[in-house]
Amino acid sequence: MSMLFKINRYDNCAVALCELKKGSVIDGIELLDDIPFGHKVALTDIIQGEQVIKYGNPIGAASCDIPVGSHIHSHNLKTLLSEGKEYSFLGADMVYSPEKSDITFMGFERENGDVGIRNDLWIIPTVGCVNNLCRRLEAAADKLICGSITSVKALTHPYGCSQMGDDCENTQKALAALANHSNAGAVLIVSLGCENNNLSEFKPFLKDINDNRIKFLVAQDEEDEFEAGIDLIKQLIAYASAFERKPINVSRLKIGLKCGGSDAFSGITANPLCGTFVDRLTSVGGCAVLTEVPEMFGAEHLLMKRSADRAVFDKTVNLVNSYKDYFISHNQTVYENPSPGNKAGGITTLEEKSLGCIQKGGSAVVTDVLGYAEGCKTNGLSLLYGPGNDIVSTTNLAAAGVHIILFTTGRGTPLGAPVPTVKIATNSQLANKKQGWIDFNAGVLLEGADFKSVTDKLFDYVLSVASGEKTKNETLGNYELAIFKNGVTM
Repeated sequence: MSMLFKINRYDNCAVALCELKKGSVIDGIELLDDIPFGHKVALTDIIQGEQVIKYGNPIGAASCDIPVGSHIHSHNLKTLLSEGKEYSFLGADMVYSPEKSDITFMGFERENGDVGIRNDLWIIPTVGCVNNLCRRLEAAADKLICGSITSVKALTHPYGCSQMGDDCENTQKALAALANHSNAGAVLIVSLGCENNNLSEFKPFLKDINDNRIKFLVAQDEEDEFEAGIDLIKQLIAYASAFERKPINVSRLKIGLKCGGSDAFSGITANPLCGTFVDRLTSVGGCAVLTEVPEMFGAEHLLMKRSADRAVFDKTVNLVNSYKDYFISHNQTVYENPSPGNKAGGITTLEEKSLGCIQKGGSAVVTDVLGYAEGCKTNGLSLLYGPGNDIVSTTNLAAAGVHIILFTTGRGTPLGAPVPTVKIATNSQLANKKQGWIDFNAGVLLEGADFKSVTDKLFDYVLSVASGEKTKNETLGNYELAIFKNGVTM
């Protein structure tokens, strides 16, 4: 196998599959520089101003002449992105017609018709002031769980008070969406009592409340708030423990897509692997949710081409432009370069990262566009408004109702969401080094494995997770919560 990987036949650069030394001759090309693992090499002479092509699309322009065999990175490649761009609907609706399937997983059917893959007890504070109380209740409840209850999680956060306007509403929408999540068989909502997000303000966001499934504790109203909380938890355990797993059709499965700590192989192995998974899941009526809007910049036109109709196209344009406006309103450029870890891994420009990121959506039809913390309503691929930050975006995906998150990484992270978070390594070095973090190794695709067989394995693994197999983040007890903050704190 060559040590240089050319992704698309139109590319004028390739990715180094190992560290390469200056003076080496690879595939007839003499290297003019040392090339770090995962970084780009010029396959042709590229003159100043000419586009550098990767994934068959431009990832920027040469800021100086780049001779064949040169290292391409921040010193000679600049972004082509800008704040403003107009988009045109091509006028051709995409047809989404999933097939029926008899594939099932073992999940939990709820009284309202929703299905979950876990039967957790979630303890949700309305305000950060009661975080420690929630943690104490979690520790005590963990010793009380029985029957089919899978775990107890205190979803603590620092928000819920001194927030104003849309900022406070973001918190309320996210917490309400989590409280309604079908992976939670029962929920205890804990309030201090005097916060902005007190129960009278928060309850309307919950809409239809099942009094058996959701209980409320106001700490200031109780002489002993801990004992009162335990009494409520016992009632919730009695309710939730009666649920049992049963076969659920795969069309009911909702999967979130996320990448974090990307490297140059993210768009070659793990992200396209998620894409083939998404194509298979949506082909049988499942739901996939793609977020991280800033990591669509430079590749958004490819998603727009797959809009189910004009209405979805218009919503996608608004999704992208409204997020650009968010950047501009805070005096930030919309084409900020990737993180230091991304750069170290070989990613130079935002459009390069974006072209790799959207691979997670495969070729699925875009059937809907969701607002922040808005629940997934349609089968097919939905785009979700929100940032790329790992904890914020995984929380956002959980609030959108996904059962599992497929989280691709080339750098590694132990991060987990309130829902099972499958870490997919982009390379075998990471998978072997961080076996306590990584659930699935997509690096085998660089070593001769074919996409179909690896997709088969990933699909089977996801079904096993949906049926109860624990992910590494669950085994470690890693689940974090961060709400998208956008406003003034008093």
